[in-house]
Amino acid sequence: MATEATTSQQPQSSTQGVIFLLALAAFASSSAFRVCDPLLPLLAREFAVGLTESSYVVTSFSVAYGVLQFFYGPLADRYGKFRTLSYATLGCAVGSLIVATAPSLQIMVFGRFLAGATAAGIVPLSMAWIGDHVPYERRQATLAQFITGTIFGVSLGQLMGGVFADTLGWRAAFYALAATYVTVGLLLLSKLKTVPEKKPVPGQDTSLLGSIKQVLAVRWARVILLTVFTEGALVFGSLAFVPSYLQDHHGVSPSTAGIIGGMFAIGALIYVFQSNSLVQRLGERKMAQWGGFVMAIAYTCYWASSFWPFAALASVLLGFGFYLLHAVLQTNATQMAPAVRGTAVSLFASFLFMGQSIGVSLNAWIGDSFGLVWVFVLGAAAIPALALLFAQALLSRRAAAGAK
Repeated sequence: MATEATTSQQPQSSTQGVIFLLALAAFASSSAFRVCDPLLPLLAREFAVGLTESSYVVTSFSVAYGVLQFFYGPLADRYGKFRTLSYATLGCAVGSLIVATAPSLQIMVFGRFLAGATAAGIVPLSMAWIGDHVPYERRQATLAQFITGTIFGVSLGQLMGGVFADTLGWRAAFYALAATYVTVGLLLLSKLKTVPEKKPVPGQDTSLLGSIKQVLAVRWARVILLTVFTEGALVFGSLAFVPSYLQDHHGVSPSTAGIIGGMFAIGALIYVFQSNSLVQRLGERKMAQWGGFVMAIAYTCYWASSFWPFAALASVLLGFGFYLLHAVLQTNATQMAPAVRGTAVSLFASFLFMGQSIGVSLNAWIGDSFGLVWVFVLGAAAIPALALLFAQALLSRRAAAGAK
């Protein structure tokens, strides 16, 4: 598997500029994911609803993002991954503008749903394009470069939401997002004629159901998808409530809470800068195991500490631990069904963010019913168990491959 060639693979130097643009698109998409996290208490007060109702601005984005993956993957396999994600990036501005001008929570939720539906075509198809044009032996390092855009988006999205809430108002954050989408989308469209695309295999079934069936027929693909679904529920389902927890338990401002939550990116960047060394020294199985262990420590720091700087440490550890585990899942996802790679990676993203939407809803209920501290108790117990199970699956897969 690791040495399987992909068609239309390009020299490393010819892909760097394209990957930079893809990272910019990922930055915009990921900023939109996390921008509402520090706003949940504020939105609950402004629209006179509970935390569960205000969390719909997070879950609506995630649900749309997850569901639309079923369409973007086959669409990209047929018409081109770069073309599809370029138009999707430009289209994201519409949903952000609806949110920025929303007169009610219901309209805001609709705008977030539309924003998630268009953002769904960016990160997964970027990963699939990288899978088409970068050999497997260089792919994990290249994906690490690409995800810097995602990482900065996740961290600055929370910071953007908090800072705008404290200064110009939360609506300004969505005007800023719309402007970012337009700028990046136009840059991508300007490259359409020069960026290489992998052409469909003659006779390949690129219909919606045909492409999905090809992916789900692979047992290892089903393992990856189930694991990433659970990971999304446990990790991102709790990350959404870190700013709310900090405001509630430590009395910090929305912007400070956004900064602390955004320190997730510092841990993620530590992974990026050390990714080559970590892959060589640990290998995929140990990376997954250590990822779960580090995240368990992070969750423990969140709920067991009474001093907010420990929450900053927890955010750093959570980012590092998450990418130790997620990078292994992500790299395997780009190779689990090479013939329909766009569909495969889109399904991967779909399961991740459908898991997130369920995790956010479950944790909102836990927070309203028992207190937000129990969100982190659940994470500390469940995420290392998931990592160990996946590591065992990797070991069994290698043993089976060696026996053939």
